[in-house]
Amino acid sequence: MSGSESDPAVRHLAEQLEAKQRELDALRRDLAAWQQRFDQGESRDVEFTGVSGRRVEPVYTPLDVPDLDYAAELGLPGDYPYTRGVHPTGYRGRLWTMRQFSGFGTALETNARYKFLLSRGQTGLSVAFDFPTLMGYDSDHPRALGEVGKCGVAISSLADMETLFDGIPLDRVSTSMTINGPAAMLFCFYVAAAERQGVPSAQLRGTVQNDILKEYMAQHAWIYGVEPALKIIVDLFEWSATHAPQWNTISISGYHIREAGATAAQELAFTLANGFTYVERGVARGLDVDAFAPRLSFFWDIHNDFFEEIAKYRAARRIWARHMRERFGAKSPRSLVMRFHSQTAGVTLTAQQPTNNVVRVAYQALAAVLGGTQSLHTNSMDETLALPTEQAVQLALRTQQVLAYETGVPNVSDPLGGSWYVEALTRQLEDEAEATFAEIERIGGVVRGIETGWFQRQIAQSASRHQRELEDRRRIVVGMNEFVVDEPEVGIPLLKIGEEAAAAQAERLERLRSARDANLVRRRLDALAEAAHREANVVPAMLDAARAYATLFEIRETLENVYGSYREPIFF
Repeated sequence: MSGSESDPAVRHLAEQLEAKQRELDALRRDLAAWQQRFDQGESRDVEFTGVSGRRVEPVYTPLDVPDLDYAAELGLPGDYPYTRGVHPTGYRGRLWTMRQFSGFGTALETNARYKFLLSRGQTGLSVAFDFPTLMGYDSDHPRALGEVGKCGVAISSLADMETLFDGIPLDRVSTSMTINGPAAMLFCFYVAAAERQGVPSAQLRGTVQNDILKEYMAQHAWIYGVEPALKIIVDLFEWSATHAPQWNTISISGYHIREAGATAAQELAFTLANGFTYVERGVARGLDVDAFAPRLSFFWDIHNDFFEEIAKYRAARRIWARHMRERFGAKSPRSLVMRFHSQTAGVTLTAQQPTNNVVRVAYQALAAVLGGTQSLHTNSMDETLALPTEQAVQLALRTQQVLAYETGVPNVSDPLGGSWYVEALTRQLEDEAEATFAEIERIGGVVRGIETGWFQRQIAQSASRHQRELEDRRRIVVGMNEFVVDEPEVGIPLLKIGEEAAAAQAERLERLRSARDANLVRRRLDALAEAAHREANVVPAMLDAARAYATLFEIRETLENVYGSYREPIFF
């Protein structure tokens, strides 16, 4: 007998392993017998699959995660690999930020809505911009016709940004801005507006979405080609690391990928692949990964498949932490931690029986909190029909507050951790994501996948499959393709945005151009063009142009004359 075999500790471990194996063997026999009874029992004529089409087993047991390594795969909240959450105290230390996405009409109108929401208990602001702003056009540009203030607030200059946050101290509120193509421009307006309040950029807290890769994949709000757009993003990483260290310079967004039709697994994999690409570009610039990675944040969709969404969040944290440490050599724990905002799924809202949306949103919000989100927006029931009314947005906020203060859910970190189903699903999503990463690498990376339309085709195919399931009634949506009412539906009040915002913005821009120092604006824009030609960091010059009240389109056009504009190839 060898020394190791005679060691009592080794013998004890061997006995434990044998006992564990006997337990699993017994469970297999019991499960096989149970399966026979189950197969002979009554079953509804339903395809038991998740929203993403993944088969769901009738029961989950330790056999589905037989080799689960608690330390390596789960750990404790606040500990690597952060599967169970990024904070040791979870929501016992601090609740998630209740950040309702809002904006409509003019800056003055939206300022009033923000003050309404803050007075009702909202804890963070989230700016929705109108379509001209999203595309970098001034409100009086010909291409803005008919769209000013309709789907968000119109912001054409620093003057509008000053009005938007008038009376809202920017050193005491956290602001998220959903903007991508002209993200750096709107960020510069925000920084300059804070300066007008006497608040230095180092004190600003919040996020600018600034995720251009998902725009090419799914949302289509771009201006420049892929490479110059990525360069501007890294410019913002570099500038903010020194001047705005509390600001999240990007919100890598799966939300819009999912809204375009992707599955949960695709949302997870494509979004993380985009995140890795941004890290690669920052490192290639010569930035220390630990200097900018802590300010990268994420933005996820919350769809209807309750457990899949929870598992998606848990898998995302684990994958990000592992890749940042092992692939990119990050040393700081803050670089390994995935912090994210969540928003309930707009694509799940129905125009039919819109009050049903209140129920959908409540369950989606519960999934987000059980999954450990740091920030949450709950959609209003009327958002599939129009921008939300004050009553609807207050109810959406109350949904979060009831969840936070009445349910007891925030009392425990990761309360579903250890569920055989949740752990098996978390691992399955992780494995699917890693397989997708390998496929993306095989096709030449994220940028190449965008240029060839690979991502766009994957999303379109998933969207098409889901639509066929709805049309064939293989997937039920309450009130839309089942449980439909014959009698006319009771209408709900809607917020209607007229053309008054466009007229007000045109007059405001005319006054701005007359009152500002035109020569100073011209010099500042010339300096911006010169910085772009030199391939220097454009943020300082862009900020100077914003301070001089250069308009959004003037800044866009200045860079467009250097970088050119993006035209999507035809893929389908």
